[in-house]
Parts: sequence; C-alpha cells; structure tokens
Amino acid sequence: MSVTVRPYVAGGWEVDIRVVRPDGTVIRERRKAQQASESSARRWAEARERHLLLHGKPKPVREEGRKTPTLREFAPRFLDGYATANRLKPSGVSSKEVAIRVHLFPQFGDKRLDDITTEDVQQLKSAMVARSPKTVNNVLTVLSVMLRTAVEWDVIERVPCTIKLLKTPKTTAAFHDFEAYERLIEAARKDDLAYVIILLGGEAGLRCGEIMALEWSNVDLKKRQLCVAQSEWKGHVTAPKGGRLRYVPLTRRLAEALNGARHLRSPRVLCDRDGKPATQKVVQVAVRRAARRANVRPGVHILRHTFCSHLAMRGAPARAIQELAGHQDLSTTQRYMHLSPAAIDAAIRLLETGTEVATTVEK
Repeated sequence: MSVTVRPYVAGGWEVDIRVVRPDGTVIRERRKAQQASESSARRWAEARERHLLLHGKPKPVREEGRKTPTLREFAPRFLDGYATANRLKPSGVSSKEVAIRVHLFPQFGDKRLDDITTEDVQQLKSAMVARSPKTVNNVLTVLSVMLRTAVEWDVIERVPCTIKLLKTPKTTAAFHDFEAYERLIEAARKDDLAYVIILLGGEAGLRCGEIMALEWSNVDLKKRQLCVAQSEWKGHVTAPKGGRLRYVPLTRRLAEALNGARHLRSPRVLCDRDGKPATQKVVQVAVRRAARRANVRPGVHILRHTFCSHLAMRGAPARAIQELAGHQDLSTTQRYMHLSPAAIDAAIRLLETGTEVATTVEK
C-alpha cells in the first residue's frame, strides 16, 4: 500500500493511492484533493486508503442497457482496434489471435472482463502447466494487454486482477560448432538454393523471413554488403524485426555465392525457375535436406544463432554483434557472450593491470 501527495498542475494537491487487497486485487486512485494543505490532503488520502483496503472499490453504475462485454465479445474489437492503432505486424496479430482462441477462450471466454479474478489467472497457469514458461508468459501478456486496453477505452474502470509472469530460465541458444557448420556448407554445395540460404543465415545472420524477402536491389556485390530492409511472413511483407534497416558486410564465399546465383527472373534473390518467390516451406525444406546429409541439427533459425555464436567465439564485441544481428536489446546479444574467450581474457587482464599498478606504487 502507498499514498503519494504531490503538487497538482493547476494548483493544490494531487493524491495517488495504491492498495493491494487480501485477494490480490490492486486498486489505484489518483485525483485532485479537495483539501487546501498538503497535510490535510495526506490525512484524507490515508483514510481513503484504509476504506479501499477494507471495502474495495464499488463497481460503477452503468447506463441502462449497457453491460461489460465478455472476453469472447471483446476479442474481435481488441484485435482489430489495438492492432490497427499500434501497427502490429501480421505475425504479431496472428500470435495474439492464437493465444486468445486456444488458451483464453476455453478458460474464461464467457466471463465478463471485469469479473476475471486473480484466481482465474492462477487457474489459467495451472491449465497450461505442460507448456513452457515462455509460452505461458506470452498468453498472460496478451490477457494483460487486453484488460489494460479495455480500461483505456472505458470498457471497464480498472484491471480486475493481478497478473504475475512466471520466471523463465535463461537458456543457451543452440548453434552449429565450426566443424558441424562446415559440414553443412559442404552438404549444401550440391543444392544452389540451400547453399545461398545457409550462407545468408550462417554468415549474415538473416532470419527466415528476411532471407525470403531479400531483393537484388539490397545486395551490393561491389561493396560486398547487403541491406536487410524487409521481411516476409505468409505473404505479408513488412519491415524487419525491430523496424530498423541494418547493413551486413558479405563474407567472401557469401559474395561469391550471391554472384553465382544472380538472375533476372525476379526482384527476389530466392525464387524458382518461373520467378515465383521462395516460400517459408521451400526455405525450411532446403535447409532440412542439407542438414540431413551433413548429419547436423536441422532448422533455419539455428543458422542465425550460429552466426552470433561464431562471432562471439572469434572475439567480436557485443555491440558489433548487436548491430549485425539487429538485436533491439543488448541483453539478447549477451546470451552469446559467454562463448567469447577474448572478453574473458580481457577481463582477467584488468586484474593483472591492477596488480601491476599496485606493485609500482609500493616500489
């Protein structure tokens, strides 16, 4: 519980009251105090805090004929309005729709939004006990965003429950070691499409959608550089993840592979003989076949992890890896930095430098 009293913009005092009731419900009130002095405003706020703790906040009396929608009734409005307002990618809209349809509807789809309790949230977690913590948190986040959006749109007065995310263990990203990656490259040489795909993932760090959407106009073979300008998901072309362009220098063999694959059939780098752009399935199958021949773990995204991991193992700075991979947050890049012997050696050398300075001072 807390009470904050601060100067109000238009004069006087504003009180900010936050109460956590025994059932876990969080109540927050923020309003201009009617009292003239700070001390009297604080006394009123503390009395109001005690009242809210004991009795809660009464539900607002709604206009006749107006009722709070159920989660099932509100979902289409949320998906359309929220997605449009925030310009979500089609993949983001789809993931929210799946979370709502598969997990939220069965649990409390027919409950009114303001009747969803903290206990309901706990039951949802129990129902998803077989799912990974990350999946559970994704669903909980969708529920939280839905309820907060309902508050912003004046559908409900406040979020009716407390939603706590699960703790997620830090996992190490799977990647191909140097020897396995070279085996994969050799296995892919028999298939021009697979060879280019694997090099784009393993030596430029492109995601699957970015590989599919790469166009010749974004490849500069003279400068040996490519620009990651767009991504594709189920036929929808959008900006890459994070919304920023990024430039990646080409390795020698990636530049040679792209030069050898040049064609005029399509603006896209990857396409079939008729110029039809490669689909996600085509990309995945090409990598899977090469991985089977090389006897390594299949997967397109593993190539991106391999790119970041190999850079770290070769001693590349975290900031450089972040820029090349297009990570929004440096914490994502830090997942790979335990592989960096250069960073570890440099850290220990700092201790030696300190010892040398201390020895010099003693002399």
